[in-house]
Amino acid sequence: MTTTLDDVDTPFDVPALLRGCRDAVTPALRTAVARLDTASREQAEYHLGWVELDGTPGAGGGKAVRPALALLSARAAGAPERTGIAGGVAVELVHNFSLLHDDLMDGDTERRHRPTVWARWGAPSAILCGDAMLALATEVLLEDPSPHAAAAARLLAVTTRELIRGQAEDVAFERRADVGVDECLSMAAGKTGSLLATSAAIGAVLAGAPEPVVRGLQDYGMAVGMAFQLVDDLLGIWGDPGVTGKPVLSDLRSRKKSLPVAYAIQRGGAAGRELAAWLARSGDPDAPELRAAAALVEHGGGRAWAGAAARRQMDLAERALTGAGLVDGPRAELVALGRYLTDREF
Repeated sequence: MTTTLDDVDTPFDVPALLRGCRDAVTPALRTAVARLDTASREQAEYHLGWVELDGTPGAGGGKAVRPALALLSARAAGAPERTGIAGGVAVELVHNFSLLHDDLMDGDTERRHRPTVWARWGAPSAILCGDAMLALATEVLLEDPSPHAAAAARLLAVTTRELIRGQAEDVAFERRADVGVDECLSMAAGKTGSLLATSAAIGAVLAGAPEPVVRGLQDYGMAVGMAFQLVDDLLGIWGDPGVTGKPVLSDLRSRKKSLPVAYAIQRGGAAGRELAAWLARSGDPDAPELRAAAALVEHGGGRAWAGAAARRQMDLAERALTGAGLVDGPRAELVALGRYLTDREF
């Protein structure tokens, strides 16, 4: 019996799927991290949640979404799951390289309620640890026995350049008052979408899958990444702090030009102009100011637009999988995983 996209309403235990993929990749990831110099290894193991500051075992950190996508992409191309393991290790290393640097650039002293690496060991250590993880990602891929390892490594290199482009634009936007929606979407495609697109295709690349399969998986991953960023931006304003782990109205508190904010400023009329004037002010806003700013984003249409845009992106993601010639079971799992990542309350 052929599985269709309509069939994926049958519940998948997505958390169990993520745990299974994480368990499959973690031994290879630990082996790779063990190659690092002593200081970088200690910091990477702490950042990854494997150990605490006092040396006791940690609970592990993150859902390992990107490694899961790498394994599922191998399976979706008809290859064994293990074909995607090196890709899963590589994308997880690149993701965590970016987190180490992001924490430093944003001045964040906590991640998942634990001190960040730069806050504990200093900025130079965080930079070096991140750089070491990035180099290690390429090393792991090029050592893979797949005849397509070099193609996978090239894909990851291009992706890293795109990720850095997105981050550079995000930093530049902080100094500008005239950031448009299209610019923000391009930034999000680099900073968030590019690595998810590659994660969703790298296992298929290692398996030597045909170009239409790889392209369909990349398009799926990019669309999921864009939907995820849109939802994340909504949660940055209206999310429950108990769920997000961020202070209430956190993105407005930092005067971040997120996607709903950019939309409201550019297309929200009087509310947008008032919001732009508020963002241009200095000083730490108090709670009434933050609530008023959130109301301006909503009155300017930012909240409704971002929610609708996230739903459109998920529709694009699922359509990208339809004609790509994927194995049915993993295809349905990819749809379920995408919905799990983006179906969050805001």
